Amino acid sequence: MLAEERTFVAIKPDGVQRGLIGEVCSRFERKGFKIMGMKLIQVTDEQAASHYAEHEGKPFYPRLIKYIQSGPVVVMVVKGYGVVDSVRHIVGATNPLNADVGTIRADYAQVMEYNVIHASDSLASAEREIAIYFNEDEIFDTWKTKTEELIEEDELL
Repeated sequence: MLAEERTFVAIKPDGVQRGLIGEVCSRFERKGFKIMGMKLIQVTDEQAASHYAEHEGKPFYPRLIKYIQSGPVVVMVVKGYGVVDSVRHIVGATNPLNADVGTIRADYAQVMEYNVIHASDSLASAEREIAIYFNEDEIFDTWKTKTEELIEEDELL
């Protein structure tokens, strides 16, 4: 039986400011993934510090914090089969110059510092990042996507 996963995605301030919210969300929905939670927020000091804790003390850390708080961010919980790896593939390499053609970063970013989007790199990171930005009552899993219906139907056969 296939197991669904969930991951964390954030459209960063440059993506929001450039009006890319719909385009980014549509890439995940067209793949068949379910957006279980989504909100537009201003990242707090506490959220920024928790999110980037692994980079604390590095020379670029203050710029990361300043940037993620420079404007509104769209945060999402996305669910699907193999979603962590698939979303990372749709998003593209961190450095847009190395991102495959057709990925979000290749299409919409020019430099690594302003690369439009963040996606969790593992299931453990996803759960940690989801907990930073969402309460469980803000995540909705009471409906099924067509992909979920089809896979469940196949498993019954």
